[in-house]
Amino acid sequence: MRSIRDIYKIGKGPSSSHTMGPEKAALLLRERYPGADRFEVTLYGSLAKTGRGHGTDRVVRDTLAPIPTEILFRPDDNIPLPHPNTLDLRAFSNGKDLGVLRVMSIGGGDIRVEGDPSVEPPEIYPENSFAEIAAYCKRHRLRISDYVEAYEGKDIWDFLFRVWTVMCDSIRDGLTSTGTLPGGLNVERKAQMLYNQRHIDERPETRESRIVCAYAFAVSEQNADQGTIVTAPTCGACATLPAVLKYMQEEKRLDDGRILRALAVAGVVGNIVKTNASISGAECGCQAEIGTACSMAAAALGELFEMGIDQIEYAAEVALEHHLGLTCDPIGGLVQIPCIERNAVAAMRAINAVRIANFLTATRKISFDMVVETMYETGRDLNHIYRETSEGGLAKLYR
Repeated sequence: MRSIRDIYKIGKGPSSSHTMGPEKAALLLRERYPGADRFEVTLYGSLAKTGRGHGTDRVVRDTLAPIPTEILFRPDDNIPLPHPNTLDLRAFSNGKDLGVLRVMSIGGGDIRVEGDPSVEPPEIYPENSFAEIAAYCKRHRLRISDYVEAYEGKDIWDFLFRVWTVMCDSIRDGLTSTGTLPGGLNVERKAQMLYNQRHIDERPETRESRIVCAYAFAVSEQNADQGTIVTAPTCGACATLPAVLKYMQEEKRLDDGRILRALAVAGVVGNIVKTNASISGAECGCQAEIGTACSMAAAALGELFEMGIDQIEYAAEVALEHHLGLTCDPIGGLVQIPCIERNAVAAMRAINAVRIANFLTATRKISFDMVVETMYETGRDLNHIYRETSEGGLAKLYR
């Protein structure tokens, strides 16, 4: 399993697979063909169908500028693709074809280059499943956060502190921003309103929902406005984890050290999903993105509350299980509706999953690994129109 640094990427929204991944591919193209005087980039599958809404063409042109770049959208090509987010990047010089890179944007800002495994980061952890990790930790009497340090080194805490700083900045910036999000849907920013307007009969549980949702809206709105966020595990699902951690840090008066350990555990959970299934909405629907984010948040809270490994696993399992089958149908190809609200709902579900795990872990019948496998099979069985194509569901019926 790879480093949790691959789960947490600092960058600009709105989409890790549609902007971060293609940007990385374009940078690689420039590096491989420094003498090119023209580029041609062909987008297939989900990239072609929702690339304009996500800004794929914009980020590719900006990355390859000032060299002229032609972007070709091929949404209807009936050809086998190695991944729903596939793009071909071709370089030319004086009319001569220098070569082509076939790249898959596999989610979370990562790419895979056909025929070139050297681009992919190395494996760090010998364990690849929750069962293997739990067995190792129990055998060596470690918490999962200690397990992370053992393999990643002590400098992982500096990295996670930077991650947490950016997450907090995105909450702050989202709460202090108003106006309408770009893209043409005229979606108004709501984070500040949620944060400032108390309910007429606000009880503690009502306040919890309001503040957690305000934080989630703040980060999601920053992402939709192309602001700087941290993938957790993707841009579209970037708000669930910071929302619950920020709320609990303030509510329980926890120091940053506790938060960093929670982020480490969340990173492991996200990595397990990424290793054994997918975090790509184009491949497995939104269950792969927001379901994984909810699971990461539940596991992080389990670490914050110093739960045992079995309880953390159960919290993560409950969180993912109840997102099974969730479709990815963004209206207009934008990461706005239903994406922003979905992050807030998932944040509340993560809190509920931990509370269930606190009482019922001893009664559980299925494992987190089983739910991850189920999610992947379910995602592959989903009709393609519900996998980030904006051709079905809300995207189809919205008028």
